[in-house]
Amino acid sequence: MITQIELGGIVLEVVKKDIKNVHLSVYPPTGRVRLAAPSRMKLDTIRLFAISKLGWIKRQQKKLREQERESRREFIDRESHYVWGRRVLLKLAETDGPASVELRHSKLLLSVRPGTDEAAREAIVSSWYRQLLKAELPSLIAVWEPRLRVTVENFYVQQMKTKWGSCNPVARTLRLNTELAKKPKQCLEYIVVHEMSHLLEPTHGPKFLVLMDRFMPAWRETRVLLNGLPARHERWNY
Repeated sequence: MITQIELGGIVLEVVKKDIKNVHLSVYPPTGRVRLAAPSRMKLDTIRLFAISKLGWIKRQQKKLREQERESRREFIDRESHYVWGRRVLLKLAETDGPASVELRHSKLLLSVRPGTDEAAREAIVSSWYRQLLKAELPSLIAVWEPRLRVTVENFYVQQMKTKWGSCNPVARTLRLNTELAKKPKQCLEYIVVHEMSHLLEPTHGPKFLVLMDRFMPAWRETRVLLNGLPARHERWNY
């Protein structure tokens, strides 16, 4: 059951779950706020927590509303795309062979069967980005495991609307956003280190910041770079 509370002109969706800690999220594109709280937490306690986070909520909403977004991609000839932060032009070719994507210098060559529609072309390119990212991650994780003195049991790559990545400290697994294959590689490394650091410290508290400062002193600059890049165009359902 979802309960709505209003604070300072901001409406929060509150949902109670069988969890230990409060999770507060601000979702693009409009800055919708959702708060997941432990089942036994009283609404007054939830309200006080939300009041303490109003400044953070407003900053996140402002960033989302001001963030530049990519135009909708149609996956047609000479359309701009990005690979590891570099702009490339899509070259569309219709052939009778199997679909394929190949990066060749400043061109992204997309070969499809005649009559392949936009949704199918998008799925083919998205799958290629996912494989590109999956191929990059093992060596990057292998570099950072001994530095952080942690072990990653597995990683997953998927499209994510609201996060660049996530970590499950119990299962010791990482999830990375496919969109990272479009950003500079230093941004991918920052997210990998960020998520792997959660294997040592699950929260974003002072201990976590100490870890990031120790292992990646320039992480704040990279975060600014990543969050300043145009975000993916989405077909929002709410």
